[in-house]
Amino acid sequence: MTGSYFRGDAAAILAPEDEARFATVTYTYYEQLNGYQYLKSLDIGYWFYNRSYLEAIHEVLDPTLKTIVHIPNVNSSASSTDKYAEVSEIMGVLGEWVERDPKTDFHLIRQKGTGRILKVADLVDDGDFNRRSKVLAALRDPEHRDNRDHVDVIIALGMAKEGFDWIWCEHALTVGYRSSLTEIVQIIGRVTRDAPGKLRARFTNLVAEPIADQSEVVEAVNDTLKAIAASLLMEQVIAPRFDFAPKDTGPKPGYDYGPEGYREGHTNVGVNEETGTLSVEIKGLKEMSPEAARICREDLNDVLAAVVQDKETLSRALFDTDNTVPQETTQLRIPKIIRDRYPELSEEDIEAVRQRAVAALTLVQTAVKTTEKENANLGLLEGVRRFVLHVRELSVDLIDSINPFGEAYAVLARTLNADTLRQMQEKIAAKKVSIPEDEALALTRRALEWKQERGRAPQITAADAWERRLAEGIAAYSRYVALAKAKAAGGVQ
Repeated sequence: MTGSYFRGDAAAILAPEDEARFATVTYTYYEQLNGYQYLKSLDIGYWFYNRSYLEAIHEVLDPTLKTIVHIPNVNSSASSTDKYAEVSEIMGVLGEWVERDPKTDFHLIRQKGTGRILKVADLVDDGDFNRRSKVLAALRDPEHRDNRDHVDVIIALGMAKEGFDWIWCEHALTVGYRSSLTEIVQIIGRVTRDAPGKLRARFTNLVAEPIADQSEVVEAVNDTLKAIAASLLMEQVIAPRFDFAPKDTGPKPGYDYGPEGYREGHTNVGVNEETGTLSVEIKGLKEMSPEAARICREDLNDVLAAVVQDKETLSRALFDTDNTVPQETTQLRIPKIIRDRYPELSEEDIEAVRQRAVAALTLVQTAVKTTEKENANLGLLEGVRRFVLHVRELSVDLIDSINPFGEAYAVLARTLNADTLRQMQEKIAAKKVSIPEDEALALTRRALEWKQERGRAPQITAADAWERRLAEGIAAYSRYVALAKAKAAGGVQ
């Protein structure tokens, strides 16, 4: 079992041939929060500062919460380039430094106002290997796993993100803009562990204020919040599903090929509204075995994630400045990643999977980066954008409040609890499922009868196919009603 699509383990837990024997079951944060004994909600906030983050961090760093602080990379614009001085100033915000604990090497800080001694673990200081090893050993000590008072604050730079287990952590405070949704979800995972008395968790991103109207910033934050919420619901918001085919193989049932339909001799792109799959014809695609076809059908996003997270690829940047995937990545790294993940594949199958992985990476990168409306294959770009960035089309407002005062103004999200995530899941389902309006209305009526009989509404995550279909009908009909209201309000005939 894994917590999200973004687990990112360096080595697989199961060998691919063993993993292939199992059926995939999706377990989302909706089920997770419902199943927890204590933790029931997650708060997310984006705070924007004007000058240095060190001048504003006091507004978001709460000493009463068990907190992980991730300072910015020294090469980022948010950094002062002196990471040790930044750690010292953050500890100064917490209180007066007293000494180091001789057993753990934690810093002991006397909190301002209360006089309480705070235990601060410094994972930024890498100048003394023995000291850092001592701090890590103290954090990993199994004897203190159930001791809430073992440590109060952890300050880190590149550590304590993915796979770091501190169940008492209540607040993840991340400084600096994170363009990687993978990294954001991994950091959120640090605070979403159930622990006695821990009813709420919090993720705060403290970033430099963009040079833009506040309304534009709020809209961008709302899109980010929707992407985070969708990711917690195990929705793939990074990459769509692709079904690659050789040229001129003919139209596929269920796919819309646009106003002109399928055209022989052209690069046809079809969209399946119901499954969110893009069918793309590419010249010269190799044939492949049934197992390779299964990998491309079911595991292609996992292959893409492995490519994106590959350390050697990241070390030289995945994409060049012209938005193309570098040849070193396409010809060397991707085949190696496929070979390592699926050692039973023949070289012919590895090449077939490689072709489709490269095509998917290129299409996604082009769609995300390109803004020119004159592009000759606009239908392809719009189709990719539709599923890569589909959260923008979700009519969900996750903004709770805006605080424009102080050293940092804040855009705070609505609390993400089981109910909020359920509503989000219904919105996503309504976009993914194509149900005619008359059928949606009929399903909604049946769903009302179903609710009267059972005392609860149908759940879109239900194992029962009929209950799930009723819930999809409600979601689809709600969308039709919302569209009708929007047209009426805008005077659209």
